[in-house]
Amino acid sequence: MRNDQGAPPAERPRSGARTMPLTDTRPTVSSLILGENVIVPDPHANPPRRRSTDNEIILIVDDSPENLSALGSLLQDAGYRVKVANSGGTGLRLAAQAPKPALILLDIMMQDMNGHEVLYYLRNNPETRDIPVIFLTAKDTDEDEERAFAAGIADYIVKPFRPSIVLARVRSQLLVRHARSWLQDQNQALEAEVNRRMRENELIQAVSIRALAHLAETRDNETGNHIQRTQNYVQLLAMRLADRPRFSRSLTPKYIETLARSAPLHDIGKVGIPDAILLKPGKLTPGEWAIMRTHTTLGCDAIALAEKDINASADFLAQAKEIVRWHHERWDGTGYPDKLAGESIPVSARLMAVADVFDALISKRVYKDAMPFAEVRRIIAGERDRQFDPEITDVFLAHCHEFEAIALHYGLDG
Repeated sequence: MRNDQGAPPAERPRSGARTMPLTDTRPTVSSLILGENVIVPDPHANPPRRRSTDNEIILIVDDSPENLSALGSLLQDAGYRVKVANSGGTGLRLAAQAPKPALILLDIMMQDMNGHEVLYYLRNNPETRDIPVIFLTAKDTDEDEERAFAAGIADYIVKPFRPSIVLARVRSQLLVRHARSWLQDQNQALEAEVNRRMRENELIQAVSIRALAHLAETRDNETGNHIQRTQNYVQLLAMRLADRPRFSRSLTPKYIETLARSAPLHDIGKVGIPDAILLKPGKLTPGEWAIMRTHTTLGCDAIALAEKDINASADFLAQAKEIVRWHHERWDGTGYPDKLAGESIPVSARLMAVADVFDALISKRVYKDAMPFAEVRRIIAGERDRQFDPEITDVFLAHCHEFEAIALHYGLDG
């Protein structure tokens, strides 16, 4: 029976169910007392040969003892191991027990639970959903076949059974199962190799980025901790902004990942600035300051040339160019090198601007001493809606203790 919605009941009793265990006893079909027309003899059938599918377990679910005996003997003689169940409930239990069957022969017309109900439960159980099922039935109409195949059966055998047809259908489904399993193994091996190469490429990429960033920092008397700190600041700031309406579409997990990967390159252009300017302990002259500002365009142009050389690009390189060129732009349009303002400044550069200024203020440089956290918070708050995006500033200030924790974790310069 089905419930009011037409779905099979969740559970029903299995009293009186009988099973036949796996056995190596192989009675011949002729030695069994069978019901009339259970299996029709095939005088032209050849003796079965040993196959790659031999020794597979096949479960027969049928409430007819004659069918169980005949099919069991036929399949055992063909080299298969057989489990039998004389009810749908017992069949469901045996199908989920180890060793699980490679194929199920399932009768449609049974007393306690018909074949369609059994198939429903098989397909909704993760332990049995992938086991191929062949329906056994006396019905032979297009409507019956359509319903059966729509429900997910692998094949359909009509009674009375011919031994050669049963064995051919069984072997065919087992071979399909073997082929599917082989393809899954191949796909898993291929996926593992692809993942290995991707990890290797990501490692090479990360090492290359860090090497370039460290090269720039050796010119600026900064330490590798500056890379770690600013990278973590940017990532944290992006994550805290990601659920806000203004940023939810742009700050996706993928974007944040590539943003953090490209952030260490923000000052790569400093390798092109003369030492006399880059390391000058005092205030820069207007001419020196003009040269110092070119580190933004020098770095961006270097990345663009590298892309041109290899005739390719990547998301993280596109973000790297944005950060390198525009992380000194100001929200009010008075920054450099292009005097961008407001939303015209890429979000990656706006995030980097806050992170870079915060780290610069708390660090000692040849031209300045480190500032305490409280003073730095006051300065950044004062630049809200002037140097920095106001909403990014608000989020930074709301989570300032987290940024300070990152700074202390990696160690301050000076």
